[in-house]
Amino acid sequence: MFNILKKVFKKTNEAIHEVAPTKKKKITKSEFEDILLEADVNYELIEKFLDELPNQIERVHAYNTLISVFQYKADWKEDLDVKPFVDMIIGVNGAGKTTTIAKLAKFHQKEGKSVLLGAADTFRAAAIEQLTRWANKLNIPIVSTQQGHDPSAVVYDTIASARSKQIDHVLIDTAGRLHTQTNLGEELKKMVRTANKAMPDAPHRKMLVLDGTQGSSSINQAKIFNEMIGIDGIIITKLDGTAKGGSVLSIAHELQLPIYFIGTGEQPDDLIQFKANEYVNTILDEIFL
Repeated sequence: MFNILKKVFKKTNEAIHEVAPTKKKKITKSEFEDILLEADVNYELIEKFLDELPNQIERVHAYNTLISVFQYKADWKEDLDVKPFVDMIIGVNGAGKTTTIAKLAKFHQKEGKSVLLGAADTFRAAAIEQLTRWANKLNIPIVSTQQGHDPSAVVYDTIASARSKQIDHVLIDTAGRLHTQTNLGEELKKMVRTANKAMPDAPHRKMLVLDGTQGSSSINQAKIFNEMIGIDGIIITKLDGTAKGGSVLSIAHELQLPIYFIGTGEQPDDLIQFKANEYVNTILDEIFL
């Protein structure tokens, strides 16, 4: 896991080395501030960290401070006795949402679970086509319709089909066009209501996919979606392509939502469960002896 994380955060670690080329046993507050800024941690959060730290910072001090932002409940196995367990996947276009759904489907397959996909991003024909290609590649059934059709109807049909076929997991794609925010909000709310009609308490989890290359700016997206329908957890993609790996700290602090997974590449297996302690240690390994 550590080797994978070091690869994922390679660019972030390279950015850290630009301001802290030599590892030390202790660093100053000023040095720590420069490191966190370079890794795209929000300045307000950096100030909070510095207020809690001594003037000479050792690894244990830094670890305890950084890990403190992950004080949320993040039990991925929670409530998985429900069948089908319905996940609604949310995120703006371009964040890697459809590919992430394929990765989640593969994740469940590897655990021996059956999966059904719902192509409810009917705003874009490309989204339906892309998800259908992934379904065919992974040999997973999919419920879809034509572009422009009612996405809530897809939600209902997907859940109804999964219930009748005793499918373990349902993964529903959704539209993510924030430039028509009001319409999108009403559409997503209707989809959530429809899911609940198809199966009580569905969707059981609403997961937001964030583009790691956007750094801390993705927090505003998350807040908008959270206000629309309430988000249960986060998946962060494309961290391997950015030096903004410190934004994970800002996202966790601002949203107080569990980060369930991070994407590590473009293939279906390129998804790992996020573990806060391993993430923090990966960063600190680049700073301290």
